[in-house]
Amino acid sequence: MTIEESLEGVTRLFLDSAPVIYFVEQHPQYFPSVRGVFERIQSSLIFGVTSPVTLAECLVRPYRLGQTQLQQNFINLMLGSNNMIFQPITNSSLALEAAQIRARYNLQLPDAFQIAVALAAGCEAFLTNDVTFRRVTELRILVLDELKVAQ
Repeated sequence: MTIEESLEGVTRLFLDSAPVIYFVEQHPQYFPSVRGVFERIQSSLIFGVTSPVTLAECLVRPYRLGQTQLQQNFINLMLGSNNMIFQPITNSSLALEAAQIRARYNLQLPDAFQIAVALAAGCEAFLTNDVTFRRVTELRILVLDELKVAQ
């Protein structure tokens, strides 16, 4: 299945950390795949959704290496782009939902928060490159390594 086919019917797509990193850092293997997703977001075909977990995970390496421009690129993408929704973790119900998801699917807590935020934001699909998320059944999980780029 192509990425384009997997996004049919999706109006809100949650972006896990890896696809955002691949896009911003123009990863040689994955950039062609994620570029089309971000073009859809920039063209208002879908909304991209991220969370504080996504932002924090994306910033660790640039902070560690003192890469201030890369830090700003991540911040600008997630907090200053049209058609990107930064969904905060603002109430105890998200913590309760994350705990239930973690218990149900044996996910790490940051991953459980990612799913909880995606569900709270009304996302139909979740883009990642982590097959661990395949356990989740409440929304469509799209794993980049399992998708083809349309020619």
